[in-house]
Amino acid sequence: MKKTAIKLSLLIALSGLFIKPASAQTKAEVFDKKTPITWLGLDFSQMKFIGSEEAYRKEVINAEFVGKYIPMWENFFLKEPKKYNPARAVHRDTVHFAMNVTEKVNSAITKNFFDSDPGHFKTLTEKDIEALIKNYDFLGNKGIGMLLIVEGMDKGRAQGGAWITFVDMDKKTVLYTVFRTGNSRGFGFRNYWAHPWPVILDDFGSDFDLFKKY
Repeated sequence: MKKTAIKLSLLIALSGLFIKPASAQTKAEVFDKKTPITWLGLDFSQMKFIGSEEAYRKEVINAEFVGKYIPMWENFFLKEPKKYNPARAVHRDTVHFAMNVTEKVNSAITKNFFDSDPGHFKTLTEKDIEALIKNYDFLGNKGIGMLLIVEGMDKGRAQGGAWITFVDMDKKTVLYTVFRTGNSRGFGFRNYWAHPWPVILDDFGSDFDLFKKY
């Protein structure tokens, strides 16, 4: 009986040597066009709207950012895929979609979005983005995730600014992140502030080969 137990323990120990651990994703895979990417959407949890709340009270209040406008801006990626095209930005034929990841983040926001200081348009650092991702719930998704972490929307600049961020969803680590801006334009509050996000993505796509060198 003891010999049988010893043999069984030995087999279990040896089998562990042949179990291949899950490999971590790398920055190089972000720029490898054969590596699948999952589009996670837009995270507005860090966003500051630079402008007077009183000036926009007839159009938008804090609650409307979460309950009305953020879902609208996310939905453009489903309704207008030719314009709002994360796959084009990463030079893939297609990307997977898991926007429920950022939907969960955005639905929990209770902050005041309005900020009167133009200097707050960009205050985050790469370390701040890394800390944010450490606390993310990727809802069981694996591989490389891609999202925009929106930081600033400034009426005076007529720009939105966001961190294009690629993450290893299993390890909750940032593989690559860079801050970019896109101009705002269009009729009405929804359309005016929907414009920066495809601009940011397309600009990233235009510089795709340049970014992978850094």
